[in-house]
Amino acid sequence: MNRHTRARLERPGPLLLVPDAVLLPEGPAYGHGIAVADGSFTSVGPAGELAGRYPGLDPVRLPGQLLMPGFVDAHHHLTQSFGSALAFGEPSEIFRRVWVPLEGALDEESAYVAAKLAALEALRGGFTTVADAGTRADVDVEVVASATRDAGIRCVLGLVCNDADAPGASSPTREVLGRAEKHLARYEGDPLVRASLAVSVPEAATEETLRRTARLAAEAGAVVQIHVNEHLAAVERSLVRHGLRPLEHLHAIGALGPQLLAAHATLLTPREITLLAATGTAVSYNPVASAWKGNAVAPATTLAERGVRFGLGTDGTRGDGFRLAEAAEFAQRLGYGLATGDSSCGAGWTWLEQATRGGSDALGLGPRTGTIAPGLAADFLLVDVTTPELALSWDLPWELVRRGNRDQITAVFVEGRLRLWRGRPAGWDGHALVERAVELAREAVGRAAVTRVHPTSTAARERSTAR
Repeated sequence: MNRHTRARLERPGPLLLVPDAVLLPEGPAYGHGIAVADGSFTSVGPAGELAGRYPGLDPVRLPGQLLMPGFVDAHHHLTQSFGSALAFGEPSEIFRRVWVPLEGALDEESAYVAAKLAALEALRGGFTTVADAGTRADVDVEVVASATRDAGIRCVLGLVCNDADAPGASSPTREVLGRAEKHLARYEGDPLVRASLAVSVPEAATEETLRRTARLAAEAGAVVQIHVNEHLAAVERSLVRHGLRPLEHLHAIGALGPQLLAAHATLLTPREITLLAATGTAVSYNPVASAWKGNAVAPATTLAERGVRFGLGTDGTRGDGFRLAEAAEFAQRLGYGLATGDSSCGAGWTWLEQATRGGSDALGLGPRTGTIAPGLAADFLLVDVTTPELALSWDLPWELVRRGNRDQITAVFVEGRLRLWRGRPAGWDGHALVERAVELAREAVGRAAVTRVHPTSTAARERSTAR
């Protein structure tokens, strides 16, 4: 596609797009088109029918392109982007040694740039929505909201509501809940930012706060994001403190339900899967995070079979929606499929579904995005299907999972607007952002008391060759 096509896609006003195919929930529909107006899909159907329905619109023909839903990242930490590689090769609970000190070293500018850098990476990887699990930086969360708005990505924005250890506060629970109520009201009507509440881990908040944040979120149609059953150490802490595993503890105090997004949930017993299914609680399945720093892989194929709501999350590892879907399938194959002879492990479509519509539902955005359908937000990708990886197609959904990559993404649209074209943001200078991020990251990491268990790869090589 050329500059003329891009110029037409950037124009305000209604659009009638005619790609080679449109990816619908039931599979790719060839010869279809979509109409977009006021940030939403208005019609989806055979291109000839739409041309007759909208005689005043000149169709924008997109040969060689697949139009598909944008990916939804159901678990991210946007203000951790300055230190992504600091976690490589590190054992599981790195938040104490890396993320808490790093985020604590951010000021307003560096938090904004870190969040916008993460948003840019997400857009480059085909994500049109990211869920931020709450920053520990000592800044107003509006800094993060502004960064995502300016980047042009949809954001479910968490506010950390920890109160179990709040020295100096006269009434920490009351103060936390007051902030939570204001946060939920603050973003009502915002087209791109949706408020969410967050608790780092169950033991970081009092039982009263866990119950009441669940109630506040349910009443507001929002979600509470909590890291649950992620690591062996977290499970053991909960058993020692409560006599219950983290998910069981949340159930015992009435905090499970459709408003809860349980991040990771890698260590689940059969009873806990039953609790998730019975209460409608959602999960973010983060397969790359499991591979890089986890103790286990969430039993996602079992969750799907039992009707547990879940989406896919990056946990800030790498922002590529196609590689995330591939990791989701690959982790299930290695963790469960090989041992049982399951050569399908979700049949490909499962991971596309959970990376789009499933993630939107898990974040409480089901009525807004995640699918190509009339009335939903026009959050979508144009993907080049003429590449060597995708041109010889026999089963496009499987091929997108196994062979898709972000370099095949031609364009990213959020709320009906072109946000990214061939890897570069539309309307702002991505290169300048990256240059500033390099400067600020050096300063922030230099200030932070980051502690690594293992040496860098080059230092490790030196040790190995010395032996």
